[in-house]
Amino acid sequence: MSNLRTWTVCVTGGAGFIGSAIVKKLLERGHRVRATLRNLSDENKVGLLKKLEGAETRLELFQADIYKPEDFDAVIRGCDFVFHVATPFKHSTENLHQYKNTAEAALAGAKSVGESCIRSGTVKRLIYTASVVAASPLKEDGTGFKHVMDESCWTPPNHHFPYANDYLEAYVESKMLSEKEMLMFGDKDINGGVEFEVVTLACGVVGGDTILSSYLPVGTALLVSHPTVIRHHALKFQSLKFVEAVTGKVPIVHVEDVVEAHLFCMDQPSMNGRYLCANGYVTTTEIGDYFRQYHPQLTIVQEPEDEKLERIIHWGSTKLNDIGFVYKFKVKKILDDSVECAKKFGDIKN
Repeated sequence: MSNLRTWTVCVTGGAGFIGSAIVKKLLERGHRVRATLRNLSDENKVGLLKKLEGAETRLELFQADIYKPEDFDAVIRGCDFVFHVATPFKHSTENLHQYKNTAEAALAGAKSVGESCIRSGTVKRLIYTASVVAASPLKEDGTGFKHVMDESCWTPPNHHFPYANDYLEAYVESKMLSEKEMLMFGDKDINGGVEFEVVTLACGVVGGDTILSSYLPVGTALLVSHPTVIRHHALKFQSLKFVEAVTGKVPIVHVEDVVEAHLFCMDQPSMNGRYLCANGYVTTTEIGDYFRQYHPQLTIVQEPEDEKLERIIHWGSTKLNDIGFVYKFKVKKILDDSVECAKKFGDIKN
């Protein structure tokens, strides 16, 4: 599908870190955008999107509850593509009580969007922002890691990883179940023979700058969360160590590459299935060593020797590259931009 043509595109979670960046890029390329938010009364988020270039004539904002399929029917009907970026896991809604746990609620949200796409009769492709925490290269018997991390890897359910807590374990389960559910919608044998494609982009920890003004994005905060660097560093660094425990090392990617990857998946004549999205695969020790060398003004606590990892795991995902996608931001730029973003928000002192 030529990227010279303009499309009508729905972006769920349009005011978040990745969602707002996607909305901005779509508008810059001349597309018509329908963005969903949980609350249209949030003047900060609404104002952020309305100020974007092209928003006055080509952006529509909708209030939609991820747990109510009927909310999305009207938004998605008439769209050519849907970017499902919103993650219901973090939301606290009045409807959450009807689910047994947060993973079940997240799964219901994924079904809501997928079913609305099918019912629309117009959506050509659904592109879902997944997470690499659902792609652990852990061996099936849990005795160690495989030598390669790629699209064939799935995080085993009910496995207890180091540095885990209830929140992180629920997050992994929700992302894994939701991604598998999304992929099923792209299977004609399951969706009733509908000509409909689904792409899941399992993104690494997303760093870089943001157009947001109210909070430091979670991914960026994690990347600069080495002890003494950032406020509340202990909890965030534990989360980064948890990602490392799940995926062997830490897959990282710049937000601008994530945005370009989403639009790349929209522009392909035909595309279906799972793709990992990251341009760096490093240990937390390597991240800390980089900060010590290139950002000496930051005080980085040395990790104990027994915390350092020497896992022989290689990043084996080339599916995006094989069809022509090119990453523009390497590890150095991802980390540098994350530091500058944290400084802007005051989480790191200049």
